[in-house]
Formats: sequence, structure tokens, C-alpha cells
Amino acid sequence: MRILVVEDEASLAKQLTSSIAEAGYAVDHAADGERADFLAQTEPYDAMVLDLGLPKIDGLTLLRNWREAGLATPVLVLTARGSWHDKLRGIDGGADDYVSKPFRIEEVLARLRALIRRTTGHLTPELRAGSVALDPRQSRVTLDGAPVKLTGHEFRVLSYLMHHRGRVVSQAELTEHIYAQDFDRDSNTVEVFIERLRRKLGVSFIETVRGLGYRIE
Repeated sequence: MRILVVEDEASLAKQLTSSIAEAGYAVDHAADGERADFLAQTEPYDAMVLDLGLPKIDGLTLLRNWREAGLATPVLVLTARGSWHDKLRGIDGGADDYVSKPFRIEEVLARLRALIRRTTGHLTPELRAGSVALDPRQSRVTLDGAPVKLTGHEFRVLSYLMHHRGRVVSQAELTEHIYAQDFDRDSNTVEVFIERLRRKLGVSFIETVRGLGYRIE
């Protein structure tokens, strides 16, 4: 899954991006409102972390513009501690959730997981398909209860397909959601990840829909 972090404070941005990446997500970063607007309008994200106090274009203006333009990506807003006014403005402006500064990164990750889960129609933290279970909280996959070791990219591919279980996902869509914006993307490697996952989870676990993409029932 792919996340956009919009934060102008360098040390906080570094903490957020590194921690979210370590949790198994592809992460892009924008340090000002103009860059954030460009990325949000041109790149596909599964969720965004948005600070309200940004240079060039403030976060609240960004949020309202995105919602008015029909951009439905879930947004987690960062607000100053005790600033209930900012929280209300953020929610009214189209935010899906908020967390107050200073915060624990574990709370940010938990809220991101919840936003993505709700957006994709999953009610429980653990995702299941047949005998395969994926726990985003621990970046853990099991087959019949036994742990399965996956690489970071294999986990991202599986996570995206399981979040969108029952839907055909094209190779291009998978490529866009498993790599960060500055990564040298090669759509052919998606086929490699799919074949590796089939070897580890079962040949028939991921279905190829000829000419369209891949699907987990």
C-alpha cells in the first residue's frame, strides 16, 4: 500500500516516512502544499498523512480542494495538541481522522491501517483468504497457521491484492501502489512477485485473469 506524507518539519517528516516504510508501505513525501497537491492529483495513494501548517498552500486549503475535486483518498490530519478548533476544521474540511502532536508513531500507523481497512471494506484488522491470513499490524503472513517469510515487495503485492479481494487488479495498478514515486519501476517485476507468492502460498491462490490482471477470491 502506498502512503503520502505531507509534513514540512524535516525531523518529523523523516521519522514518519522511515517508520511507515518500515511497517511495509511504499512512502512518498512532500514538504510543502504545492508539491503535495501535485503528487495527490497525479499519483495513486491508499492514504495520506497531512499536516495543516504547511508553506505555499496550507493543509486545510489542500484538503478542501481535494474533496471538491472528488479526490476520495483517506486523509489522516496532524494537529497541534489541544487545538480542538483545528480538529473541527479538519474534519469539516474532509479529513477522515486526526492525531494530535506530539504523538507516538504506533498511533499513526494504527490509524492508517484502520483508514485503509475501512476504505477497502474490511471490518477486522486481520485479512483472510482461504487458509492465508495477513496481519498488517505485524507485517505477518501465515498459511494454515504457519508463518510464511516474504520479502518487502512480495508483502506489498499480497497486501494490496488481499485488501481488494474479489476484484481484478491490473499489473499497472499493482506497480503504482507497491513502489514509491522516486523508485525505478518495472512492471515486469510484478509477475516475478506473483510467481514467488504462488510458490509460497499455492499455485491457485492468485488467479490470473487473462488480459486484465490478478485476483484473489
